Amino acid sequence: MRYQISGKQIDIGEALQTHVKEELGAAVAKYAERPTEALVVFSKSGHEFNCESTVHLSTGLTASAKASASEIYAAFDGCCEKMEKQLRRYKRRLKDHHKDRVEPVELFGASSYILASDHESQDSEPETLQPMIIAEMETKIPSLSVGEAVMQMELAGSPVLIFRNESKDGLNVVYRREDGNIGWIDPGK
Repeated sequence: MRYQISGKQIDIGEALQTHVKEELGAAVAKYAERPTEALVVFSKSGHEFNCESTVHLSTGLTASAKASASEIYAAFDGCCEKMEKQLRRYKRRLKDHHKDRVEPVELFGASSYILASDHESQDSEPETLQPMIIAEMETKIPSLSVGEAVMQMELAGSPVLIFRNESKDGLNVVYRREDGNIGWIDPGK
């Protein structure tokens, strides 16, 4: 598994990197087959250290967890526990989907944009209807079944997921509704 361990405006020592590799590697290996990449980012907010980790699995799923604590090792340990709990919870489902899938998940490139918000123009009429693009990034859209898309959305803790539906070959959306249920948008019939 490839590790990318970094800190936002803080130095990450060799001992912490070794600890992250050992602990996260053991936790992920216990519940997931063939993890491909782990991204761990440490930051500091006031007196607390924050740890965010994302693990990409060969099945195409992405698991992520966050934790905060007054010490950097405790923040990572909390994050690692959340990751382990999440993977343990989905272990059976991950294995079931992996057995059904013969080929690895296909990913398609797409552009992702961040648009500037119009906080000052909420009361007045905007000057133009064209939003200002403040960032452009590359993103990947996975080709999944609806069940895999729901599982991916829940693993990532995201409110929404856009995916290419394997059975219908079109773009679909699954999202978490306010009532707690999952919504599915399938534009092509």
